[in-house]
Amino acid sequence: MDKNEHNDQMPAYSEAVTSGLYAKKSGLIGKYDNVRRLWEDEVTRQFLRSHLHKLVDKCKANMRRVRIMDLGCGSADGHELLLGVRDRDADLEQTEVDLLSPDIMGLYTGVDLNKDLLNQAGSIYNSNPKMAFRQADFTKGLPLLDGEDPYDLYFSSFGSFSHHNDDETAIQILTQIAKTTKDSCLVHCDWLGRYSYEWQSLWTHDHQENRNMDYVVSYIYDKEDREERIDDLQHLNLRLMSRKEAERIITEASKRSGVHIKPLTFYDRSVFTGRHMDTGDYNPQAQPIRDAVNSLHEVNVRTDLTSLMVDYVPRQGFEFLNRYYEHIQVSWNYLVQYVSELLKLYDEDKRVFTGTLPEPPAAAPSPLVDMVIRMTKIVEGTGWYGLGLPRENIIEPQLGYALRHIVTNLQDGQGCGHGLVCILQIDRADD
Repeated sequence: MDKNEHNDQMPAYSEAVTSGLYAKKSGLIGKYDNVRRLWEDEVTRQFLRSHLHKLVDKCKANMRRVRIMDLGCGSADGHELLLGVRDRDADLEQTEVDLLSPDIMGLYTGVDLNKDLLNQAGSIYNSNPKMAFRQADFTKGLPLLDGEDPYDLYFSSFGSFSHHNDDETAIQILTQIAKTTKDSCLVHCDWLGRYSYEWQSLWTHDHQENRNMDYVVSYIYDKEDREERIDDLQHLNLRLMSRKEAERIITEASKRSGVHIKPLTFYDRSVFTGRHMDTGDYNPQAQPIRDAVNSLHEVNVRTDLTSLMVDYVPRQGFEFLNRYYEHIQVSWNYLVQYVSELLKLYDEDKRVFTGTLPEPPAAAPSPLVDMVIRMTKIVEGTGWYGLGLPRENIIEPQLGYALRHIVTNLQDGQGCGHGLVCILQIDRADD
């Protein structure tokens, strides 16, 4: 994509900032809804934590601090996400558990082409001397300044790497990172998943087809506003990516740089809970599951659990994907139905279940079995509280985390979520 075409897409982000719905707030709607904060950010942290832990240990051993470049930083969401990575699963008595503590955080540099997003980031973080922002197009190359030291982590999030519409530019920036790295670094690449159920109509067996999608940032508005603004919404041209395509890009960059670029992990983020499940802009069969999950995590709000039931509609000719989604759907729905049964059978006065609880099928995957056991203990242990709305504020949020656990542990990193993420390691000692 040429420079003018890329610049033409920037008004989409400016529009989002102007709407006020890109502001850093949480809840049922907007960019920073409950799913974003409690599912998507946390899943990224979960997969990144062990690799970031090793990077921090290496920096400490070399008597230096961690340097991070956020490519496509937007409002510096990556900074907030990364600083929320925990050093460990916290014990009840612990308070300081962040992995990137102030003493190890050296510099965060956010790079974005959109001035409005950078201004928003600056207004939030301008008092932090360890943060810097620069306006640059990372699809035109690695935006290092003359004489600037390389970074330890090159981070992109929420589809930023999909701005590389031409794979050649993605290959070039990975090649540049590998060539400029002095010893080792991590790279976190985040694309839109080619096989998300949200845009099932774009699925194809030929990866030369439907390489890029016309992506509308319509999700920040509720249904009524979306319909009123439909002719005014800005469009983005974004690359769809599968694991095989990403692997080809990585292999070519490794070949050109002469440096081994090792994929550490691939993972799918937001299976059944992506932004466009609720809009239905690209798949009329999509259900507003994200809205239902947001409700699970909303304080003092009771959720109709039937709204969580997924009815996946298969597409002929894509049996591998159909089996993948069917497996996740059945596990998801089983847990929702099981918790619904728990709530019916639990006697709050006697503090016991008044009937026989169903047993998971013999073929149930271990993540589902584990969450069945956990949710049973949660309902039994808190259902009698009375005070503080235990269903709304304890049981439903825990059901949300349990569903997140199932999806996270059943995903396979093939591009079947809203996002396909790859964590890469570049270590010159391997060459």
